[in-house]
Amino acid sequence: MNIANLTQWMQDAAQTAVPAVPLAPAVPSTLNTGDTAWVLVCSILVLMMSIPGLALFYGGLVRRKNVLSILMQCLAAACVISLFWHAIGYSLAFSPGNGFIGGLDWAFFKGVAIDAPHASYSMGGNIPHAAFAIFQMHFAVITPAVVAGAFAERMRFPAFIAFILLWTLAVYCPIAHWVWSDTGFMSVLNADVQSAGKAVYDFAGGAVIEVTCGISGLVCALVLGKRKGYPNHMSPPHNLPLAVTGACLLWIGWIGFNAGSALGANGLAVNAMLVTQLATAAAGITWALLDAWFHGKPTVLGLISGVIAGLVAATPTAGYISPSAGILVGIAASALSWFFVIKLKNRFGYDDTLDVFGVHGIAGIVGTIAAGFFANSLINSVATQTGWTQTLNQLKGIAIIAIYAGVVTYGLLKLINLVTTLRASNHEETVGLDVTQHKESAYTIID
Repeated sequence: MNIANLTQWMQDAAQTAVPAVPLAPAVPSTLNTGDTAWVLVCSILVLMMSIPGLALFYGGLVRRKNVLSILMQCLAAACVISLFWHAIGYSLAFSPGNGFIGGLDWAFFKGVAIDAPHASYSMGGNIPHAAFAIFQMHFAVITPAVVAGAFAERMRFPAFIAFILLWTLAVYCPIAHWVWSDTGFMSVLNADVQSAGKAVYDFAGGAVIEVTCGISGLVCALVLGKRKGYPNHMSPPHNLPLAVTGACLLWIGWIGFNAGSALGANGLAVNAMLVTQLATAAAGITWALLDAWFHGKPTVLGLISGVIAGLVAATPTAGYISPSAGILVGIAASALSWFFVIKLKNRFGYDDTLDVFGVHGIAGIVGTIAAGFFANSLINSVATQTGWTQTLNQLKGIAIIAIYAGVVTYGLLKLINLVTTLRASNHEETVGLDVTQHKESAYTIID
């Protein structure tokens, strides 16, 4: 048998022995591969905000004896909340259910197709349903991790895990459902709600994420109490270059956070990107100028704090307002956040470790109000109400969300403390959470 005959024999045998594999069904024509690719890329950017962005930002701001603990909390949140979101979180937040909470129709992603869209605006008409679910998963991951900044350096790790699970279940999922699902009682997508004048404009999470984080963080700080030695014997941030690196990653990732919420590669995404970039730039410069005016020098810590305030304020507004209005929103959010962090925090004496309330909460409130006042139907057709009328709706929404988040967070902390010790002991806090909670140290070797 020569080489030619051998080759032919092998080909004939392969065709006879191996049945033909049917081709996968064609992707439905309603899917847009460009939109799908954009949302998937933005989902990766949002995950980057948590790990490593937020982890490095927070890690650089705490004392060196607690840097691993905050890194661990951010990474653990990514693991725990991802699994929770798949199990029931997504279904509770976005399945039809009722006006208050979703049902369990999509538990364990049952019925969440990987190759077909969901037939509603909120799920995106041109992307797979599962792509939207994954995108929102990464929103859910970062939210409790942001709250952790308020009680950094003093909550025990077992209590932290219990808190982020219960908080996501009882606070985040209901509020996300209220504002973003088709059936939520604040949803702009709900025709009945919109006609009744109760809708809340929140493009990417100013109310759902930032206001909720800020209020919950403040409650956590008050319930756990001040750190030992606060405020007179506290060390400055142990590694500002680390914090700057984290802030830069957050800025880049936040573009995906906001522009990705357009759920497509389209003009709305372009507008969201422009608003985010300009509001952030204006906010960073504003904080630096305020530091220079009142304290003689602009500071690196001040600049990155202003950047975060601008990103937060852009979050609810990015898909509703013009880029020029975004600059005004960034300036206002940064100035008010600066006032709360530099002036009012010391006056009232609460120990919000990494200024979750002062930056995320306050800038989130400013941005959520601005989303109603500056909303433009030419930018987003769902913005059928604008000006003072919609601003009143925004204020009502903020009040309801703040009261609910604060009360439920307080109850969860008290409940967790009945089951496991919530706060680190004096010894654990003195030695540091790295060693006492994880038996590790970032900068020294432990025998």
